[in-house]
Amino acid sequence: MAADPQIPHNPHYPHLFAPLQAGHLTLPNRILMGSMHTGLESAPGGHAKLAAFYAERAAGGTALLVTGAFAPNMDGNLSPARETMIDAADRDAHRVIPQAVHEAGGRILLQLLHAGRYSKHQNAVAPSALRAPINKITPRAMETAEVEQTVEDFVRGAMLAREAGYDGVEIMGSEGYLITQFLCLRTNQRDDEWGGTLANRMRFPTEIVRRTRERCGKDFLIQYRLSVLDLVEGGLTGDEVITVARAIEAAGADILNSGIGWHEARIPTIAHAVPRGAFAWATGRVKQAVGIPLIASNRINAPELAEEILARGDADMVSLARPMLADAEFANKAKAGDRAGINICFACNQACLDQIFVRGIANCLVNPRAGRETELVYRPVKASKRIAVVGGGPAGLSCAAVAAERGHEVTLYDRAAELGGQFNLAKLIPGKREFGESVAYYAERLRRAGVKTVLGKTPGEAELAGYDEIVLATGIDPRRPDIEGIDHPKVAGYVDVLSGRVTPGQRVAILGAGGIGFDVALYLAEGSGKAQSDPAAFAKHWGIVEDAASVGGLAAEPPRPEKPTHQITLLKRSTTPFGATLGLTTGWTLRIELARAGVQMIGGVRYDKIDDAGVHIAVEGAARVVEADTVVVCAGQEPNRALAAGLEARGKKPHLIGGAKLAAELDAKRAMLEGAQLAAAL
Repeated sequence: MAADPQIPHNPHYPHLFAPLQAGHLTLPNRILMGSMHTGLESAPGGHAKLAAFYAERAAGGTALLVTGAFAPNMDGNLSPARETMIDAADRDAHRVIPQAVHEAGGRILLQLLHAGRYSKHQNAVAPSALRAPINKITPRAMETAEVEQTVEDFVRGAMLAREAGYDGVEIMGSEGYLITQFLCLRTNQRDDEWGGTLANRMRFPTEIVRRTRERCGKDFLIQYRLSVLDLVEGGLTGDEVITVARAIEAAGADILNSGIGWHEARIPTIAHAVPRGAFAWATGRVKQAVGIPLIASNRINAPELAEEILARGDADMVSLARPMLADAEFANKAKAGDRAGINICFACNQACLDQIFVRGIANCLVNPRAGRETELVYRPVKASKRIAVVGGGPAGLSCAAVAAERGHEVTLYDRAAELGGQFNLAKLIPGKREFGESVAYYAERLRRAGVKTVLGKTPGEAELAGYDEIVLATGIDPRRPDIEGIDHPKVAGYVDVLSGRVTPGQRVAILGAGGIGFDVALYLAEGSGKAQSDPAAFAKHWGIVEDAASVGGLAAEPPRPEKPTHQITLLKRSTTPFGATLGLTTGWTLRIELARAGVQMIGGVRYDKIDDAGVHIAVEGAARVVEADTVVVCAGQEPNRALAAGLEARGKKPHLIGGAKLAAELDAKRAMLEGAQLAAAL
């Protein structure tokens, strides 16, 4: 498209901030807020909260937004909760959302999604009666008449969305939901006109698009979410994906958004183990075959990455979902060249996707206001206070930033030489390097807010007594278990290992299998973590190929694990399953990685002693020795409240947040939320 001389060239990210013609709309930039379920879709008062949530991101400069999923009929609901666009009541309840977005200067699409065999309710239906491996419910096979009716239900949902004020719809045809289930032989074993050949199987999505265009007119945007890479056996080949893309374009779609992998795929696609922009090549392959704009998605979280993808021609637009949770003003900041001011999403999933999987409300670890826009409000203070925040980890950073931005005079102390606390250890783990982005962002935010930062010092009670408010965000101290031989020279704490102060031997025993134990095991197993930072190494590691003839984009043979650098044994006292406390959307990846690295896991352990031979244990009464050159202690932590008693003795009751308040499990999500909530209330 020729450049409009009336539109100034952006000196920072020229491709990202070039306008884009999508159907009847001229979008001011190439940034899409991709669909992300928040849990507010069915919550009491949820539509008003969604209106505030999306409006804030529209005001932040995002060109086009997509709502979370709404089903076109009751069978298509993701869960027993009603999250639909099926009648006038739904239409009227939704009006507040597009109205708020339009008032903020943005455009928004309603996503229509039928969950098919991913539905978590007893009325689940699918092309064939085949249960998904991630669902306990076996769906009922749809009758031929039901298929036809479901097509009409999608069209009705689109018409209602138009009446509600939406600028268009996104028809969800990826990630293993109903439309994808019709497209692939993996899930479609029908012998009627909706099954068999690819031409028959793709009638379902093409009819939805064709009839939606026919009934809704040309001034209504139709965005189709296309699975450009299935990553499952029985999925489409790259050539078949192109065939579907062309058929969807011919049926009347204005724009194609890309989806990567089915939810049941055993390859990570959205976790922090995935390199940035790892799947843009799959979008680029389709882009060469169609004439409508194509959107790249998955692990695109920084403006320079988005610019690179657009500049090399892999896409016409980029989709950012979780990054829009992390920073509602992502687009405006990028447009202004304020890269240091962008709060980067590092794909931890702890506060967003993991919450959705347990029917919670999606928030954001690094931005506690996300999803709480109407509740967590940072108002300017009426009277400024002198506030001391002791501890520069997640809780302290969050508290100090918000308090100072509200108008308080804040001094932040930390005993370490650098800010970040436990994040500085997390960023050393393969796949978690981007945790350092958050530390850099908050450090910059403190500087802009005028926070006085004192590093390498723990203040005394007398010094703190002069402040109006004292916040102890002093974090945790690693627990040292009472085991005979715990002081043996071969015993090291996890901090010693991750910081590089101790170089582990070839045989390593790890005491404790919580999140830290798993991280240490991955750190030792993965070495440089190249597979988590380099897209080509990641593809090889997980058996992904770019051959357009490959089914699902998978290699013919599974990848062979590399020889591990350490012989690792993970031990724990409890008999619960290993990894039970890990994130729902990231833990399974860790378990696969450690299994491939040959990590042994032994639960129900009684620790008897540690000596030159290794760790002496007993399992169900049977004694054995785990030979080890190095024993790494990851046995939990205790809250660091060393200053609390002295302050209280002086009549100064401190506020406790983060690990200093509760150290049962390191929880940065809770720590940052507590910091923000306290700062909003001071």
